[in-house]
Amino acid sequence: MITEAIKQIVQRQNLSEEAMTEVMTEIMSGEASEAQIGAFMAALATKGETFEELAGAARAMRRKATRIHAGAATVVDTCGTGGDGVHSFNISTTAAFVVAGCGITVAKHGNRSISSKCGSADVLEALGMRLDVQPEVVEEAVNTVGIGFMFAPLFHGAMRYAAKPRKEVGIRSIFNMLGP
Repeated sequence: MITEAIKQIVQRQNLSEEAMTEVMTEIMSGEASEAQIGAFMAALATKGETFEELAGAARAMRRKATRIHAGAATVVDTCGTGGDGVHSFNISTTAAFVVAGCGITVAKHGNRSISSKCGSADVLEALGMRLDVQPEVVEEAVNTVGIGFMFAPLFHGAMRYAAKPRKEVGIRSIFNMLGP
């Protein structure tokens, strides 16, 4: 499926939401090669992503994600997109602390830097936080303290198949828009 999708995107044709879900499922299942993932990312970034493509990709990602239960009625995620192109500071992590300080529950997703200067995980690790905590620990923090950090490799393990191509290609891609 990914080869057909790359050909379609190179011809500046949009993918349907369903086709994108299939392609992302293929990527997140380890069925696509690193070369295919890199070509797919670059082609899609060049064409520009549509709402339907983002929705399909998000659907596939959510199906593969490790979930926690947050008891609050409103929960915010300040996940950054990385790759801002100007190498600014990590705004999303700062925003998470501000939002939690206002009494709003925060379940923040994040990762190490991939296409930017500094990722959320880099910031929190520099502050002495352990990143390798189990989902139950994060869930407890979210529900008792009002803020928790969901380290992408633990909560979005299926994204590991795209990690190397993302780092090597080094461009802002659909993966930045999807989250960590």
